[in-house]
Amino acid sequence: MAAKDKKSKEKRAKKAKGAEKADDVTDSITEGVKNVQIDSNRNSTGILTSHKDSRDIKIEKFSLSYYSQILINETNIELNFGRRYGLIGANGCGKSTFLQCLANREVPIPEHMDIHLLNGEYPPTDLTAVEAVIADAQKELDRLEKVMEDMMAEDPDNPLLEDLFERIEGMDASTFEARAGVILHGLGFNSDFMKKKTKDLSGGWRMRVALAKALFIKPTLLLLDEPTNHLDLGAVVWLEDYLSRYDRILLIISHSQDFMNAVCTNIIDLTPKKELVYYGGNYDIYIKTKGELEVNQMKAYEKQQTEIEHMKKFISSCGTYSNLVRQAKSRQKILDKMEADGLVEKVQSTKEFKFNFNGSGPLPPPVLSFTDVSFSYDGNLKNSLYRHLELAVDTESRVALVGPNGAGKSTLLKLMMGEIHPTDGGITRHTKLKLCKYSQHSTEQLDTEKSAIEYLKGKFPELPQDLPFWRSTVGRFGLSGNSQLCPIGQLSDGQRSRIVFCELSLNNPTILLLDEPTNALDIETIDSLADAINNFNGGVVLVSHDFRLISQVAEEIWLCEDGNVTTWEGSITEYKNLLKKQVLSDKK
Repeated sequence: MAAKDKKSKEKRAKKAKGAEKADDVTDSITEGVKNVQIDSNRNSTGILTSHKDSRDIKIEKFSLSYYSQILINETNIELNFGRRYGLIGANGCGKSTFLQCLANREVPIPEHMDIHLLNGEYPPTDLTAVEAVIADAQKELDRLEKVMEDMMAEDPDNPLLEDLFERIEGMDASTFEARAGVILHGLGFNSDFMKKKTKDLSGGWRMRVALAKALFIKPTLLLLDEPTNHLDLGAVVWLEDYLSRYDRILLIISHSQDFMNAVCTNIIDLTPKKELVYYGGNYDIYIKTKGELEVNQMKAYEKQQTEIEHMKKFISSCGTYSNLVRQAKSRQKILDKMEADGLVEKVQSTKEFKFNFNGSGPLPPPVLSFTDVSFSYDGNLKNSLYRHLELAVDTESRVALVGPNGAGKSTLLKLMMGEIHPTDGGITRHTKLKLCKYSQHSTEQLDTEKSAIEYLKGKFPELPQDLPFWRSTVGRFGLSGNSQLCPIGQLSDGQRSRIVFCELSLNNPTILLLDEPTNALDIETIDSLADAINNFNGGVVLVSHDFRLISQVAEEIWLCEDGNVTTWEGSITEYKNLLKKQVLSDKK
């Protein structure tokens, strides 16, 4: 132990050159995603029952409420060291609020357990992406060394010291720059982007910087809220591989079944009964296990109900015969005991959520066509993002756009929509074509002070204005009860997405352009979205990092790469396998 301490002190004495620069600017950096504002509208209770020095977390009788609405009620939190948990549940049930509660230590989590929540972008600063990651890594290394020194002074035999030594040894300041570069590269940064100041990066790229920070410092409890949002398919595959080897505690909210299958060792289901129910295995195993448990529960329920019915019939038919009355009382006692112990509950089948996009009907081609289209943001054809594009979309198209970040997938949708115009060439649109677009920022354009019904009534004054009509209309998109009438600002991101889907449908589009529509949606809603796309009587062009959604809806896959758009002849699974090979080759 003393030798390790000496070696640790030697490492502190010779900081790496790259780390020195990061250390100079550390104090000027805001904590960003690491510090989450405590919301006075959020309340929680719970009792820590695991040992204060344990690396596992067990909290009993945990409850959580938000705006006086109970989200989680009288349940247990169990997070074991070395496990990777996927947290699932319906949109608006409280998953993100639960992560914020843990991050803020609003329940009694031991102080020795460091926590990092990723749910926002890295702040705009004068640091480059690499410097930003190094700065936080240096700050974390200094913190760990201080904790170790204090712990040794207080109790040199503390079992937690060994883990601290391993973490400090593993961080190794002399390798900060190289390792930060590897993580940023995996998340889609090229060498030029790594050198850009974070204030010059878009929100999506700053989110990646924040994710790189979280991965680099490797906290004891890492909380990730939809980490694949803003990532392209290649970065998603890299992150899957990276997190599948995370060896501390990982708690992740994700809408992707593929992602949870690759990463998770356990699933936590936040049920409609407001309980946390735990399952071993990944998402597919969870589905299988839950199905088997429900079958067994239903059999037990039916058997018990049959027994109860027979006993009640016997009791009611006994009359006044003394020997039968004694038997009736005996059976009544059995019934009373069964009820006191708790009867087997009937399995409540999840209400299937279905919605549809209303369309304007088919149009004869050509509906939307590109002729020799080139595009450059600065107007200089030498810097063209696209060159000489020849492509067409009609009302029967089901196209998924794939390709690396920066290849121009969202730009292509903007060209189709007419938000930007070709630098050269032409785009022809049918005179009756009605395009509607869902983008990653569509929910940000909602009026958060208004309710969903107030917002939509204002958008469509030509439609009936009575409340029953709008309750029915919004309800078809999975927004019901008080969620229809409370301010949009109090809704989850997934619930806000449903308002946008409703708005798209009411516009009766001919072609839908969908740019990352699955961000913040739960898995059931994504399946409903897939059905809505397949049943839509118009064309669809989709950009998504969700491999499963693409496999459900895409009839064509267009690869955007190197200034061109080509047809990928294989399936989306084959494309993912190609990306996996590239990730593995980069690691060698």
